[in-house]
Amino acid sequence: MRIAPGNLPDPQTDYEAKSIAFCRAWISGQTEFTLSTSGSTGTPKPIRLTRRQMVASARLTGHTFGLKPGDRALVCLHVDYIAGIMMLVRGLELGLILTIIEPASNPIDAVLAENESIDFAAFVPLQLHTMLDAASESLPVLNQMKAILVGGAAVDHALAERLQAIEAPVFSTYGMTETVSHIAVRRLNGPNRTDVFRMLPGVEWGLDERNCLFIKAAATDFAVVQTNDVVEVIDSFHFRLVGRADSIINSGGVKVQPELVEKIISKVLMKEAIPSRFFVYGLPDERLGQQVALFVEQTTWDENRIEQLKIAVRAEMGPYAVPRKVIFLPVFAETPTGKIDKKAIASQLRF
Repeated sequence: MRIAPGNLPDPQTDYEAKSIAFCRAWISGQTEFTLSTSGSTGTPKPIRLTRRQMVASARLTGHTFGLKPGDRALVCLHVDYIAGIMMLVRGLELGLILTIIEPASNPIDAVLAENESIDFAAFVPLQLHTMLDAASESLPVLNQMKAILVGGAAVDHALAERLQAIEAPVFSTYGMTETVSHIAVRRLNGPNRTDVFRMLPGVEWGLDERNCLFIKAAATDFAVVQTNDVVEVIDSFHFRLVGRADSIINSGGVKVQPELVEKIISKVLMKEAIPSRFFVYGLPDERLGQQVALFVEQTTWDENRIEQLKIAVRAEMGPYAVPRKVIFLPVFAETPTGKIDKKAIASQLRF
């Protein structure tokens, strides 16, 4: 379905009807909207956003990525959540032509079927993996874009390397429902790729006593939003995301940031071109309080590979960060937005 400025077509599916209903509410001047958080770090909860916040966020995105009236944007993230809703708002506020498709693992298929050209899009990592699996078809579409955003989940080393095949600039985004989508970005491909996020203009920020980020901006209605994200400050405009304070594993009195362990494991797996999804999580341990556990999806590994991972983690982070248990599961539970539901997976285990 295509939405151009001043033209709302009749929906043909329930999903299109949901998208059109929001667009009509927006055009009518509705001033408040209730969305749900993704539930990736806790129970999903409703959150009320004002039109003023959403307009500020959309204009900031347009300025950051040079979007102009008439540019074509692809909406392929679920419009029940902030990422999809804000693509609609950007289109309506910036005068973009929107191509709306129901979320799919390879949204480029629909673009090719309609013979569309796209200037701007936002994807989750799984979608980019799938599109790059069909690179001969997807790259001609991706390469012509002004900017490609990746959000919703962390970009691992394997995907980061694959993104180098894309000529268009690809950015990882940092944000949440409470900040009305992204308030910081980092370049993932090309000679300017970096592991450091750049805060967007107009965003005030700082750290609490835990080194967790807090944010104030027009998109938050100038209220302070306190996060649980531990960051390393580079300078007044840049920071490096370390991990979440509420995911820290206390193993024998030693605090282990699981995201750092995951980065080490990802580097080892990338060298062997192993595509398995995995995550590190703290499980109860009678002696240590918590033990570091590695969860792996859809496959099993031999003892030699597991030992290689343990050696790599021990060398960089010490013995307490080494996974004491490796758990193989056929499929990971996911949140409604497609993120791995780590808490739900761990809570179902019985030891």
